[in-house]
Amino acid sequence: MDNSNSKKIPPLTKEQIWRLYQLSKMPDEEIDYSDIPEITEEEWRTKFKPTRLRRKKLENVAS
Repeated sequence: MDNSNSKKIPPLTKEQIWRLYQLSKMPDEEIDYSDIPEITEEEWRTKFKPTRLRRKKLENVAS
């Protein structure tokens, strides 16, 4: 698979690494999720299909 058109993700800065570390130590109860819409059961069933994604990945590997 050719990834030449994909964007390169720059390495994390020291500040970003520190912030991620601090977040990793925070209990889930303290994380504010209010700006993220809730995903319904129907959305999980129709939008997220890991078996379909795995099948597609296997097809790409075989070619």
